[in-house]
Amino acid sequence: MEEAKAFIRANTRITGVSGLGDLRVYQADELTPLWEATEKDLARANVAPPFWAFPWAGGQALARYVIEHPAQFVGKRVLDIASGSGLVAIAAALAGAKEVAANDIDPMCEAAIRLNAELNSVDIRYIGGSLLEGKPPAFDVIVAADVFYEQRPAQMFRAFLEKSHKAGITVFAGDPGRSYFPRDAFRQVSEYAVHTTTEIENHPIQTARVWTL
Repeated sequence: MEEAKAFIRANTRITGVSGLGDLRVYQADELTPLWEATEKDLARANVAPPFWAFPWAGGQALARYVIEHPAQFVGKRVLDIASGSGLVAIAAALAGAKEVAANDIDPMCEAAIRLNAELNSVDIRYIGGSLLEGKPPAFDVIVAADVFYEQRPAQMFRAFLEKSHKAGITVFAGDPGRSYFPRDAFRQVSEYAVHTTTEIENHPIQTARVWTL
């Protein structure tokens, strides 16, 4: 863990996120060099791309929605699934959530989330591994951003979110129009123009929407 944290500190910079006030996270400027450095410096093969090092469009929109609508999150138990950098989880904590957990399958995300939580003086509990199978988790709200970019994962996330919703959990999703987003299943609640990078998106400014079930 400490080795991963040191790597992140050495290869990224602390930067604010447009539209999110004083919230800051460790960010990279380029995807491929950081990906290569992760394998070399940490002596790891076949590592996942460092998606944790960028504020994705759907995540930015969802984080803004959370901060702008604190009444929907204050005092709640919130799970940020496929959390990446922990951006939306941090927003939930800043909005007054009683308990916030961040989940991802990439081990590097744990280090990134812990660093970013410390940076913003919030407490985030990390949960590793996939939560998509089995019973819905014990939370009041689930937030999910940028999870519909590939067909099979999109199907799995949809099933998980619908299952959680049927169990009484409030669900919010942030998405910038990805191909496999199940628009027919969701209801839009907000829309934002967000600044991003062409390292991970097609355009420097993306329209991203927040949806609920």
